[in-house]
Amino acid sequence: MIATLLVANRGEIARRVFRTAHRMGISTVAVYSDPDRDAPFVAEADRALALGGATPAESYLRGDAIIEAARATGVDAIHPGYGFLAENADFARAVTDAGLVWVGPNPEAIETMGSKLASKEVFNAAGVPTLATHDLTGVADDEVGDLADDLGYPVLVKASAGGGGKGMRIVGHPEELAEAVAGARREADSAFGDSTIFLERFLDRARHIEIQVLADAHGNTISCGERECSIQRRHQKIIEEAPSPVIDPETRDRMGEAAVIAADAVGYSGAGTVEFLYQNGNFWFLEMNTRLQVEHPVTEEVHGIDLVEWQIRVANQESLPTSLVGDPVGHSIEVRLYAEDPNNGYLPSTGVISRFEVDETRVRVDTGVESGSVIGIHYDPLLAKVVAWSPERRRTAAILSDTLRRSRVHGVVTNISLLVNILEHGEFLAGETDTTFLERHPVDELGRPLLDKEEVQRCAVAAALHEQQLRRTAATVQETIPSGWRNNPSQPQVVTYLLDEEQIEIRYSRGRDETLGVEGFDSARIIADDTDSIMIELDSLAATYHIGYTPEVIYVSTTRGSVALGRVSRHPVADSDDVAGSLHAPMPGRVVEVTVATGDEVVEGTVLMVMEAMKMEHTLRAPHAGIVTEVGAGPGDQVDADAILVVVEEADS
Repeated sequence: MIATLLVANRGEIARRVFRTAHRMGISTVAVYSDPDRDAPFVAEADRALALGGATPAESYLRGDAIIEAARATGVDAIHPGYGFLAENADFARAVTDAGLVWVGPNPEAIETMGSKLASKEVFNAAGVPTLATHDLTGVADDEVGDLADDLGYPVLVKASAGGGGKGMRIVGHPEELAEAVAGARREADSAFGDSTIFLERFLDRARHIEIQVLADAHGNTISCGERECSIQRRHQKIIEEAPSPVIDPETRDRMGEAAVIAADAVGYSGAGTVEFLYQNGNFWFLEMNTRLQVEHPVTEEVHGIDLVEWQIRVANQESLPTSLVGDPVGHSIEVRLYAEDPNNGYLPSTGVISRFEVDETRVRVDTGVESGSVIGIHYDPLLAKVVAWSPERRRTAAILSDTLRRSRVHGVVTNISLLVNILEHGEFLAGETDTTFLERHPVDELGRPLLDKEEVQRCAVAAALHEQQLRRTAATVQETIPSGWRNNPSQPQVVTYLLDEEQIEIRYSRGRDETLGVEGFDSARIIADDTDSIMIELDSLAATYHIGYTPEVIYVSTTRGSVALGRVSRHPVADSDDVAGSLHAPMPGRVVEVTVATGDEVVEGTVLMVMEAMKMEHTLRAPHAGIVTEVGAGPGDQVDADAILVVVEEADS
């Protein structure tokens, strides 16, 4: 019987497992890296042990250190969560060899299903259709093109180990193949310690459907229905739902039966997910994830089960009741809230989350952060999974969309606008999505701001008036003079903010009778205010604005959405000393490859350097044709955000 459980993971999934363990009366132990010392999951564990180090390789990927932590704290079992060592067969063996219970499938199943190539063989033998592939192990670089031609373009380059979109590239043309293969190998080796990659036929306009399975050690395996995960960016899911709007009961049974057959073929136990591509009533096996999935909450919501609880109960050698899962009830949708900028190539955002507020009375929020948390460069930029349920799909989408609009996430750039615009998109509401949805709808459309120009102007007025009220409240002299009062009422107060490099100027004044005038509005008055909000009426329309301050940005949140207003210095700033053609580091990270040298001639779009940050690669390309006049970093170098990495002087300069 498991009495004490160590979670070999961090953030949101660690908190998720702790929540169920505590409900079951199980004591919990956390392990943590140096950057996670003050993270919420560490505080929520009954005990926590430091692993040291900052990068995953120095901390959460150190299986020996985690097992030593388990011995030191006297735990009975280890839960791997997802990511890191969750699908590492050697770690699973080491756990059981240490006399501990492994809350997951046996190492042999992990080994077989952890390899996309090996798992395809299992499914082929079981009669489940798979997409045509070519293993690139031992294949010479000059032979890869012939294999791609055999499959036909576009092709998919994929890592055999791991998941999460890492080590994966779509290749539409032969000239893109070499770069994609090299990048996929590099990313796979960095993320999973295994550089094995293969080519797979790319199925355009298909849907991503996956089956949740549960199996015990007594030969019982059940399907828990499907999830649809077709909305993806960079091959990573960002919106998932259960059930799928296109899977009928007969197809659900067929896909569930195929998943159960495959799980039984490798003697599987615990929770796992079998992923398929689906198109026009047909489906093809993609891979099996031998762990809990990020998107497992939507299955829990429509079936009323706790998958983490059943992972633990199966590890305790309990049997699964065959009646555990019936037909899905209602509809659940999950969105992944990321610290990233969709309008800037989904570039991750780092910094301190000054405010994190999502209404948990309306939705389920699985998160690893809270107000004050720091988002660094070492881990995935996932902030939270926000999950809604209702009896009907459109209503669920509306609840989720409205909750996101009202959320207050200040301090980092997020993908909230993208998520809301997708949830409110006619194609999504009609259930007509597929894995190319974000390619067919440009990001400047789906990532557009939630507030229009008039709403932004009102937010800027609210920020200006709230700042003035705070200054008046903090005043130590002439405290009885109203905020913004001037001896010469003809001269208005002027406040300037910056939004997307455009200036927003607010002019307001107070009369001797304390009347308030705001340029651009016929009438204005402050109804109420406190330290972090203000209610104002502009042209007879009243609204409350929640205000958050950082040194560089003022965040204004409304019921319709939020806006980040940059502060404009009252003092002139010296011009930058940058040389024309300077390419800066978009964020802190590590240089993994430099493909040019000083003196090289390049054309527009040439790959100059590849950086790695937040578990993903980011490629810097030449902005124009010219000559490389400076290379400021080499492979393995850690660089700060905005550091000059390469300078490309234009050919005609």
